[in-house]
Amino acid sequence: MDNFIAHILVVDDDDGIRSLVKKFLNENNYLVTTAENAEDALEKIKIINFDLIILDIMMPGKNGLEFIKENKKEIETPIILLTAKGEVKERVEGLEIGADDYLPKPFEPRELILRIQNIIEKTKKNTQKKSN
Repeated sequence: MDNFIAHILVVDDDDGIRSLVKKFLNENNYLVTTAENAEDALEKIKIINFDLIILDIMMPGKNGLEFIKENKKEIETPIILLTAKGEVKERVEGLEIGADDYLPKPFEPRELILRIQNIIEKTKKNTQKKSN
């Protein structure tokens, strides 16, 4: 575990996308856990302390925006929305309700890595400031 940069939860109902994102993140030294829907994600969040959540918006059952609205106050973990909904309205709504970043599909994997690095770096700095 010490060799990993961070532990990331990838929440997406598409098996192919979950697998591709997990493979790419693993290749870049991230430990990845996956969830196929919001309910599965919430169960894993209760038992594992993640450094970042990558969350799809369009999922059956509870969608990603509903998940954030219901859980953001209890979950301090940064969230990147990764979704096919790339219109300005959806991006703004996601950010307004508490997402930390937004990346529309299809996406460039390197851009995802850079966004993850930026958020984790800022989170670590904020955590260090709070503990001092």
